[in-house]
Amino acid sequence: MFSWTLASSAFRPFYHQPRALPLKYSVFKLTSILHARNLSSETRTAIDKAVSSAPVVLFMKGTPETPQCGFSRASIQVLGLQGVDPKKFVAFNVLEDTELRQGIKEYSDWPTIPQLYLDNEFIGGCDILMSMHQNGDLAKMLEEKGVLVAAD
Repeated sequence: MFSWTLASSAFRPFYHQPRALPLKYSVFKLTSILHARNLSSETRTAIDKAVSSAPVVLFMKGTPETPQCGFSRASIQVLGLQGVDPKKFVAFNVLEDTELRQGIKEYSDWPTIPQLYLDNEFIGGCDILMSMHQNGDLAKMLEEKGVLVAAD
């Protein structure tokens, strides 16, 4: 009968222990690079235009009046609590366009929606927005950018 010990020792020189990939070659990074190639130039141009359409841009599920997920609702509520000027804010419903829904994730290299942009700069998703709201960083940033409703 064939012995497992004999077989494993016979193939030991060819067997390699799995090693962790260096950070620059992580699976997540490679996946991101591969996805970035799928973003068409038309979609990238459309997202560039959307991101620069207002000082405060939110890509969300649903609309500000009728958010379609709790994270989008929370993001809208935080922006409202902060006093973001509606004239300086625009939201895009990613549920209306599948290319936008996938494209924005590749564009920002961020896997979730909603996504907030401030003066063409990606800020983060709902978790980042909530954290910044709680520690006061969001209020400072919005005030510095001049996107709050003017005090009477």
